[in-house]
Amino acid sequence: MFKKLPGDEARTLVSTTPDTAVVFRPAVVRTPAILTITIFLWRLLAGAIRLIWRHPVAVTVLAVPAVLGVLYGWRVALVVVTVPLSLLAPWPFFDRISFNHWVGRRLLAFWRLVWIYRRHWQPVMIVSGLGRHLQGRDYLPHLVGVSCTSWADVVTVRMISGQSVKDWADRIDHLAHGFGASSCRVAVVRAGRLQLTFPRRDPLAVPLPAVPLPVAVSVGPVEIGKCEDGCPYRLKVHGTHVLIAGATGAGKGSFLWSAIRGLLPAVRAGIAEVWALDPKRMELSYGREIFEDRYAADPAACADLLEAAVKIMQERADRYAGLQRSHTPTPDDPFVLVLVDEVAFLTAYQSDKGLKLRISAALATLTTQGRAVGFGVMAALQDPRKEVMNIRNLFPDKIALRLDESEQVDMVLGDGARDRGALADHISPIPEQGAGVAYVRLETSPDPIRVRAAYVSDADIRTMAALVTSDTPPIEMEGAA
Repeated sequence: MFKKLPGDEARTLVSTTPDTAVVFRPAVVRTPAILTITIFLWRLLAGAIRLIWRHPVAVTVLAVPAVLGVLYGWRVALVVVTVPLSLLAPWPFFDRISFNHWVGRRLLAFWRLVWIYRRHWQPVMIVSGLGRHLQGRDYLPHLVGVSCTSWADVVTVRMISGQSVKDWADRIDHLAHGFGASSCRVAVVRAGRLQLTFPRRDPLAVPLPAVPLPVAVSVGPVEIGKCEDGCPYRLKVHGTHVLIAGATGAGKGSFLWSAIRGLLPAVRAGIAEVWALDPKRMELSYGREIFEDRYAADPAACADLLEAAVKIMQERADRYAGLQRSHTPTPDDPFVLVLVDEVAFLTAYQSDKGLKLRISAALATLTTQGRAVGFGVMAALQDPRKEVMNIRNLFPDKIALRLDESEQVDMVLGDGARDRGALADHISPIPEQGAGVAYVRLETSPDPIRVRAAYVSDADIRTMAALVTSDTPPIEMEGAA
């Protein structure tokens, strides 16, 4: 009895009679010609329809001149091409945004699909291990389509059955270098379908000036800086707690002072208060007039200030019990934002164990009970290890600036954040390029986003302090800025 062997296994056969050659003849299945032609035409038609549906502008631009040239000659085709181009040539100069939306990015997406991704898809998938070569056949993830934003290519992929998101997240470096990008991020669209983001340039490479002082009196979200897609980045401070981690010089102060700047109208109106703990004495001390008597630098004073905040919070909770579940800022019950710079000095490196326990207990109480009654904590630290900050999981929203080690990214943003593209350990240590650049992971979304906080200079801080202490009505503050 003969055993049917796949083609890849024929080379493993060993003959017991050296004089007799092993002959392998694969089975031949004869397919009717009409069936082969039908399948070929169907695939050709489906591919053409898919191409037209996904890239209508690019196909029209290429197809219309070609058809007219065949039917009416090259002169007619040249006229048809030249006249619209001469009419559309001023478009990008007068309205570049609409031109890019309707024409520019569609043509760019078509070009990059054909020249970058389609051309390199098979070797990159096989070499990275995301594709398989079995029995003479390649099993590859399906490249669904490519779209372009102002700064990146967004590639939609349908995974092979049996693959997981982790398989792709573990190979983001392979994908980035394979397609000539600086990085790659993975996001789930739906079951079996992913979006890969490949940046073409860095829109956050230039430092941002301080955000203009807001006109409206509000407790947030406050505008901090800019997102990678060019949209303003607004950070929620009321109804949450924020943990900021970053190495020395990474730009933690940009987030702290931008948050204060966004709350300044509310502070002047009396519906918000900012309490500051500044054990380093080098960051928040520039604006002590903003905090009034709610500023502390000595560890003992920091413990007293935190316990005072806990006492007010608990008194407010007693009044709210059974009456309301959420907080609305009023002059009687203002929103209180507690800023803690270098929190690790107070919770881990403090030599006085009694003070360390008081501070840790007060911070734990504020972060577990403060959101509903209008108390928020924004803490900044350099070392995100658990033994340094054992309550870091009590902060729903987390911000990772430049970090020294890749393992620290998941310590700050949660497991799997770096695999999803939060490369905080790759942020440039050059201040002009990397200071204030961060990855943010919010409570409502597992996917990190890349942002840059605006730089608030010492002169800006002194101007803010002067506005708080002046007698100018709050409504006129924006004009003064």
